[in-house]
Amino acid sequence: MYAVVEIAGKQFTVTPREKIAVPTIRHEPGAVVKFDRVLLLGDEKSITVGNPVVQGATVEATVVAHGKGDTVVVFKKKRRKGYAVRRGHRQGFTTVEITSIAS
Repeated sequence: MYAVVEIAGKQFTVTPREKIAVPTIRHEPGAVVKFDRVLLLGDEKSITVGNPVVQGATVEATVVAHGKGDTVVVFKKKRRKGYAVRRGHRQGFTTVEITSIAS
């Protein structure tokens, strides 16, 4: 069984026992989180598409850890003005493990 879930405005295809990195969610590691914005459910026999979500479907996940992504360099420059700024940014994320998909 698999599902397409919307988490923080982004869509993820998930299966049970899969670990995915999602935008930061404010739960401690070990906490159980339920996602109810399930857009699609599927298995070997059938596919259920929501309008816009599948009614009564939920995906449960356990928060594994929080982290930060790779550094993205932001460089600004104005020619002939002596202006140059170099900054870095590391986007935060949360790793979750999908425990169950219920319809």
